[in-house]
Amino acid sequence: MANTPNQHQVKAKKHLGQHFLNDETIAQKIAATLTLKNYKTVLEIGPGMGVLTKYLLKKDITTHVIEIDTESVDYLKANYLNLASRIIEKDFLKYDLNQVFKGESFAIIGNFPYNISTQIVFKTLDMRDQIPEFSGMFQKEVAERICSKEGSKVYGILSVLAQAYYDAEYLFTVPPSVFNPPPKVESGVLRLTRKADYSLPCDDALFFKVVKTAFQQRRKTIRNSLKTFNLSDNLREDSIFDKRPEQLSVQQFIELTQLIEKDM
Repeated sequence: MANTPNQHQVKAKKHLGQHFLNDETIAQKIAATLTLKNYKTVLEIGPGMGVLTKYLLKKDITTHVIEIDTESVDYLKANYLNLASRIIEKDFLKYDLNQVFKGESFAIIGNFPYNISTQIVFKTLDMRDQIPEFSGMFQKEVAERICSKEGSKVYGILSVLAQAYYDAEYLFTVPPSVFNPPPKVESGVLRLTRKADYSLPCDDALFFKVVKTAFQQRRKTIRNSLKTFNLSDNLREDSIFDKRPEQLSVQQFIELTQLIEKDM
């Protein structure tokens, strides 16, 4: 992105996991991943110097950004005057977003810092009633994990929990060379689109607990990994308990949770 006169480049900070995207074509492609369906507002996480932001501002939506880096905030305020009132100077993971969004629906987008990217997904899942769409850039292997299906070696907690509520699409791969500083790995852009009916036919909190507990010992059968649930011998004889967690589809995890719910 070209500098405005008298505006210095923001220095990437390692402790914030910053890698600034400097390729306009890829920034446009990421902005274009938003379908603009079922929401009128978008929140960009970690805008940095606004390379993605400027393409969001061209769309027929209201763009907010959340940024913890004060140097980036100062840069954005100086260079994007029409955005200044919608810059949230907070930590996304700790901030109550409803102080801004008041219960309304909004999409999330961003070039996410690798060191907090999975936590961003978990917070999105917690706010799924308000977030119909989520797209952005992760470390490639994390993006692949979120979108992977049962039977894959990378299929895990994130895959099951995200895909229980959202349709997950891996969109494209981004090379390290388009960042400053370049990361040591490739990046991947994905989109999560909330399912038309995303209410589960089981207790959500129990579902999360079952999935997380099962994958903590992913090499063991479900029978062994869920020992702490103190399930009845009768239930533990069900053939689903012979499988390992990566063999179960999202639907089978829902069915497993239903079985456990009836057994408790």
